[in-house]
Amino acid sequence: MTISFENRVAIVTGAGGGLGRAYALELARRGAKVVVNDLGGSRDGTGHSDAAMKVVEEIEAAGGTAMSNGGSVTEYDQMVAMVEAAKAKWGSVDILINNAGVLRDKSFAKMEPADFKFVVDVHLNGSANCTKAVWETMRAQNYGRVLMTASSTGLYGNFGQANYGAAKLGLAGLTKTLAIEGAKNNIKVNTIAPTAGTRMTEDLFPAEAFAAFAPEKVAPAALFLVSEDAPTNMIIGAGAGVFQAAYVTLTQGKLLTGDELSPEGIAAHWAEITDRTGELTPQSGSEQSLSILKLLQAK
Repeated sequence: MTISFENRVAIVTGAGGGLGRAYALELARRGAKVVVNDLGGSRDGTGHSDAAMKVVEEIEAAGGTAMSNGGSVTEYDQMVAMVEAAKAKWGSVDILINNAGVLRDKSFAKMEPADFKFVVDVHLNGSANCTKAVWETMRAQNYGRVLMTASSTGLYGNFGQANYGAAKLGLAGLTKTLAIEGAKNNIKVNTIAPTAGTRMTEDLFPAEAFAAFAPEKVAPAALFLVSEDAPTNMIIGAGAGVFQAAYVTLTQGKLLTGDELSPEGIAAHWAEITDRTGELTPQSGSEQSLSILKLLQAK
């Protein structure tokens, strides 16, 4: 079955290059009308360029339909204006891919609070701004597909990226709540954790690996996760043509009572507490409470 985006309107942030450009081009190739959003700055978030307009020109040269937007994801009013412009021109917004991002890498000891705040603001608050700007439209039309961009750094950590990791794991958490809240209005929300050779990572990959991890090899996952038959509340890793699912799990746990209900009891039963046999994959926060009640009832 061919996945088509005919008659769909998509917004892709950070689409002036790298992953965002790959997503925008493929969405347009498959029939979507695409808003190419990019502030056009350098990877640390400074400066401006006409990157978005160049991608629009690529799309139009290939016979697709697109418009550019230079709004900053950190400015909620600009994101509202972007959504309104898309609706005025094309009638709706069906898809949002939150891809815009910056890097300001330093060890936490050397990182200035301003650099921590800025990276969190762009990635986490920026994605929340874009999603909030389109949320009521998606609710009203009873259809929406939203994709957040996390990272292996957010899921598993990486030296020198405390700001980036905090923002990226925050996005996975935002996804999980919005997937629950959007379900009744057919809004599906997912997270992608891409590994790609882009401007953001060009000095981190050896030359051969940089080519192997082309953005175009991540794009299939992104498009599937915003398609009509997409799942919801998933975290999907993608890189070099390899696709993986990541989960936040919970062990069965151990009930402690009496004298064992103490730090010493935790230490004594640590192996049982952390035993992953039969671990759970909760679909909402309430399932942790339910798992605790189950242990209490089995007492």
